[in-house]
Amino acid sequence: MIKRGDTYKLLIASAMLLVAVIVVVPAKGQYFRYNQLELGVAAGGMTYIGDLNNQSIIGSVRAGGMLLLRYNPGNRWTFQISGGYGQVQGGYPDAIEIRNLSFRSKIIEASVQVQFNFLPFGNGTGSFPWTPYIYVGIGMFGFNPKAEYTNPNTGETSWHELQPLGTEGQGTPQYPDRAKYSLMEKTMPFGLGVKWKATKYVTLGAEYGFRKTWTDYLDDVSTTYVGRELLNSYGGSMAAILADRSNQLVPGYTNAIGMQRGDDSLNDWYTFFGITITVQMDAIMSALGLGPKCESGW
Repeated sequence: MIKRGDTYKLLIASAMLLVAVIVVVPAKGQYFRYNQLELGVAAGGMTYIGDLNNQSIIGSVRAGGMLLLRYNPGNRWTFQISGGYGQVQGGYPDAIEIRNLSFRSKIIEASVQVQFNFLPFGNGTGSFPWTPYIYVGIGMFGFNPKAEYTNPNTGETSWHELQPLGTEGQGTPQYPDRAKYSLMEKTMPFGLGVKWKATKYVTLGAEYGFRKTWTDYLDDVSTTYVGRELLNSYGGSMAAILADRSNQLVPGYTNAIGMQRGDDSLNDWYTFFGITITVQMDAIMSALGLGPKCESGW
């Protein structure tokens, strides 16, 4: 199983790839030119789509951001490498009230994408200073769902990682088909946006995108209840408490073993939307004194 720490390795690898493309590849002048490369950021929000909000695209918004490196071989196509960081949450309130589950999770994402510009976009003759675009890509993301617990005796709150607890019987001999899920998975980003040449060197934009994932455990909810006795034995008392929280609404109520806890026929998704700003690499290199002087007026 991939360990949680591997998500940080993913982020570091993405940063190294960005540096390699920025510094090494453009040196091969026969392949790239600095004015074909853009470096930038995106800032906005992330939302969760899954069991705890009935797969709704409308959910609690948490902050998110990305680092972007774009290559523009022409005025119709753009290739992008991105690394992102943010947070998602769900269950405030739970879509099924009596279930009473909730979570939050950090998201670390790395992806490569291709964009198609509906209008020829750029600085050249015959190009437009703005264009709508669509994009699709492939990547990996790390996550780590946690739930909040309030001690009824002291009122103190604490956050607990859910994957190690095996809240649906993962890792127990009674459920050999339920292994502990990985905290790193594939993702397919796709969406649409619009971008505008604010100046010769600076591009502003806005985009909205979905992230299809290959996991149903972004929220730690997928299959059935397995009973407090089993969880107490293998995961401890906190596993039993956080796996079945209905009794916090209805004292004494316990969901029967085998009752549906989530819908394992549908994987979880998340979204990212935000404002983007990118700057051509020739302008950046000029500002750093590492390249020819660019025209004044960014």
